[in-house]
Amino acid sequence: MINRKLGVVLVVIALVFSGLLFVLTNTFYDRAEQLGCFPDTEACIAVDSSLAVTHIGFGVIGFVLALGVYLLFFYSGEQAIIRRLEDEKTSSLKSDRLSLIMRAMDDSEQKVFGIIAEQDGISQSTLVLRSGLSKAKVSDILKGFEAKKLVKRVKKGKINLVYCLEC
Repeated sequence: MINRKLGVVLVVIALVFSGLLFVLTNTFYDRAEQLGCFPDTEACIAVDSSLAVTHIGFGVIGFVLALGVYLLFFYSGEQAIIRRLEDEKTSSLKSDRLSLIMRAMDDSEQKVFGIIAEQDGISQSTLVLRSGLSKAKVSDILKGFEAKKLVKRVKKGKINLVYCLEC
């Protein structure tokens, strides 16, 4: 939002100064015409150097105008960068937390929890098939996870869907 405002300000400033430079340049050309300038007269050299300065001014104004247009229309802004950094930080914290949780588990618990983390909302029967463990073992593991508030089982018809609360 700040960049858009800055862009508008720069565009307005560039337009005002370009108008002033245009008037100044026309004044110098009128003066040169009144003097009947030839390159060897001293008055014409002063007018010519003044015109060179106005050309530099037009270059600077062109740069400011381009910068203003860029900030106004094309600059994504700091908010998007900050949001992306916060998302990366949150993802990293979740990943670290998940790895800490998994360190406290045995191999079969890690296998089951890893499968749940990969596919949130997995059915309990699919979990049994993917883990290669017995139904009873998977059920015991899930009961332990529910007691620790790591997962939640939701009954949907005849099946249980398992959702990860810490992923």
